[in-house]
Amino acid sequence: MSEHTASAESVLRVAAKNPVAQGVVALTLAHPEGRRLPDWAPGAHIDLMLPNGVTRQYSLCGDRWDARTYRVAVLREPHGRGGSAYVHDHLAVGDLVGIGGPRNNFRMVPSSRYLFLAGGIGITPLLPMIRQADSIAADWHLLYGGRTRDTMAFGDELARYGERVSLVPQDEMGRLNLDAATDAAAAGAKVYACGPVPLLDALASRATSWPEGALRLERFVPREQPAPVRDSPFDVELARSGRTVTVTPQQSVLDALRAAGVGVLSSCREGTCGTCETTVLAGEPDHRDSVLDDGERAADDCMLVCVSRSCSDRLVLDL
Repeated sequence: MSEHTASAESVLRVAAKNPVAQGVVALTLAHPEGRRLPDWAPGAHIDLMLPNGVTRQYSLCGDRWDARTYRVAVLREPHGRGGSAYVHDHLAVGDLVGIGGPRNNFRMVPSSRYLFLAGGIGITPLLPMIRQADSIAADWHLLYGGRTRDTMAFGDELARYGERVSLVPQDEMGRLNLDAATDAAAAGAKVYACGPVPLLDALASRATSWPEGALRLERFVPREQPAPVRDSPFDVELARSGRTVTVTPQQSVLDALRAAGVGVLSSCREGTCGTCETTVLAGEPDHRDSVLDDGERAADDCMLVCVSRSCSDRLVLDL
């Protein structure tokens, strides 16, 4: 993900750092002066701005009613770009980190029934949802898959829910049974899933026959996109100033705006974090993100300018 593109809204101190599975550490973050932190809801994430200049997004996985601390969990990525390695090898208790957010692109909608599916570190955004569902006495179940039992974070924490939680280590039990998701959706459950690309793509392909809005996915990496709708320049009109910026085929909308001196907050530059979401007042965006659902795309009233483009000759943005 990008470096030095998100704006730090606060600086927090690493209050604790604990291993929670093989290759996974949990960080507890608190204000240096013990101040209350901004409220958040299940599904939210923060930008973590590390001392080495790298910015990464991590789901909040602690207690949303704890107003003094945030918790995130970081998987060591052997082939990553330095963020997780820094957290594991260098970040220490007492260090200061910049924080952006919280932001939420994975909101939990009200329902009497939920099915949660997690693959690996994808358990993190689902933990607060499970607590929420349990607190309102909803009918819920978690299917949680991982390579091996010792790589599956927060197993001890989930044990208190008993049979509502099904741990599925692949080396012992094989892959997750996605038929359960289809059955749950047919019975009226909301299905929330986070994990590796093959799992999410398999669920998305099944969900074409499910009731609208039954499936919500959180992606840590961008999904593959077809070629842009158009390969010619288009204009972006800035409604607040009346200026017009031309976007060439070689530029992203975000880069064109920044080249013109227009400040837009961004972070991942991959269409996965939602930081650069911008209101669209006119025109038809070519949505190329991994955040918006089908209904939000059909509304055409917002876009992620780091990756999305235009189907029309002109877009009017609320900038």
